[in-house]
Amino acid sequence: MVNNKAKSLLELGIGLMVVIIINQLISHFPVRFDMTEGKRYSISEATKNVLTSLQEPVYVDVYLYGDMPAGFKRLRRAIDETLDQFVYYSDKKIVYRFTDPSSAKSAKARNEFYAALVKKGLQPTNLSFKKDGNKTEKIIFPGAVISYLGQQMPVMLLKGNKSSSAEEQLNQSIEGLEYEIANVIRKLSSDRRKTIGMITGHNEPDSLNLAGLTSALLENYNVFKVDLPNRTKTLDIYDALIFPKPTTAFTEVEKFKIDQYIMNGGKALFFIDALRVNMDSASGDGTYAFPYELNLDDMLFKYGIRINRNFVQDIVCSDFPVVAGNMGNNTQIRMLPWPFFPIVNNFGNHPIVKNLDAVSMKFVSTIDTVKASGVSKVPLLMTSQYSLISTTPVKVAFNELQKNLDPKRFNQGSQPVAYLLKGYFKSNYAKRLLPKEVSKSGLIENSKETSILVCADGDMIRNEFSPKDGKPLPLGVSPYNQVQFANQDFVLNAIDYMLNESGVIVSKSKEVQIRPLDKVKVEEEKLFWQVFNLVLPIVLLIVFGVLRVYLRKRKYASFK
Repeated sequence: MVNNKAKSLLELGIGLMVVIIINQLISHFPVRFDMTEGKRYSISEATKNVLTSLQEPVYVDVYLYGDMPAGFKRLRRAIDETLDQFVYYSDKKIVYRFTDPSSAKSAKARNEFYAALVKKGLQPTNLSFKKDGNKTEKIIFPGAVISYLGQQMPVMLLKGNKSSSAEEQLNQSIEGLEYEIANVIRKLSSDRRKTIGMITGHNEPDSLNLAGLTSALLENYNVFKVDLPNRTKTLDIYDALIFPKPTTAFTEVEKFKIDQYIMNGGKALFFIDALRVNMDSASGDGTYAFPYELNLDDMLFKYGIRINRNFVQDIVCSDFPVVAGNMGNNTQIRMLPWPFFPIVNNFGNHPIVKNLDAVSMKFVSTIDTVKASGVSKVPLLMTSQYSLISTTPVKVAFNELQKNLDPKRFNQGSQPVAYLLKGYFKSNYAKRLLPKEVSKSGLIENSKETSILVCADGDMIRNEFSPKDGKPLPLGVSPYNQVQFANQDFVLNAIDYMLNESGVIVSKSKEVQIRPLDKVKVEEEKLFWQVFNLVLPIVLLIVFGVLRVYLRKRKYASFK
């Protein structure tokens, strides 16, 4: 008996020692396993590289805290889990805290705190929800301010497509948390800013019309104008080139420069209009749209793309102001849907457009792909299924605004209007005569791996102007109703991906599945499952009791 007791104590002691040793090993060599289907607790290698390269602590102040609906609590919990992962992989160089902006003791202090957060770049959201049966309204700031080496940058964490349901939008925000936070940390800690060239010399929009795009780019990149017709130096010093709505023809020498830049691995973003239309002549019976002669068709065709000379009209479109009459000395303006200004909310399967909000476009054309070996072609932006293609010459008349948009006419399905081309391109000048002004030596016929973006709308990167003071508005903001479209996010995402294809933007591919209950089925089977959950445990308990009594009787009856 004594030996058995000693043996048991020895086994217990050995077991405790094993647990202590394992615990000590884990504390020094921690291991984590993500068993979730969507790998929601895993972060990408690119994000890990950003975190492990940090030299100093990064401070993250999150302002989503306090009483709020369950959906926002889920978002807050996801932020906490994401930042906890960042702390782990950064070797505790990420320091974060949650603050409730509404917790100030007085209304004055609270309002001052709100104003300070707005000044830092965080936008408030007014929530209306029920608490204890009573309707409650609260201002929240679903964002954070990230600080590194004396620099600060805001990040909004409530993202997603506004046309989605509230639950879907919160889910999209959770999917994008890693990218949004890691991207800001990368910007703050990066030593080298990449360089973007804005091509000029072909009657592109002036600086004021591109002020929104330029301002957004300058936050992350060095931006320079590139006078292509007069440039004698190589273009290879630029990490990417943007072609912002050229309207006059490129010479063969200029095309050769562009071609060789791409062959050398350069990235190019073309925002091109296929047709020109004079809106000043669109009143009354209207005017006609005719092709621009840019002399780029053969080069783009060689790369695997063709912009068609047509316009896509879409029932899902922006409104346009028209004069409806006069009341006294005041002109009456009426906003009417204008199908030549489609709102694109249909996206391809790619990190550039993952969870992107709607994009506003004007006079956009369709794009066809053509065979180009070694080049993959991914559609990024597509019109809705209620689209109509009008081929040249296209009539554009304000009188059409008075007509109802009949879905039966808009029956040509979704149309692609922007593509990402990626791979190994063949030179437009391979096995053909070169321009007289260029040397035949050093011609690169096959490119390094690179990417090209082609969008059949030059106006999508041109900002509007405030009707009050005439100042440029941020890119994507409508001047009539101040709605913010995602034009700026689209361009920045595209450049970020093209310049960092293995960078943190790949984390946008993460998906967090939501599996809502079938409300109809819940209502139909509600009573059954209530009875099932109440009765089954009692039945099982009775069966267990009866079975146990029976077995005991059988066991002890054998002693008689």
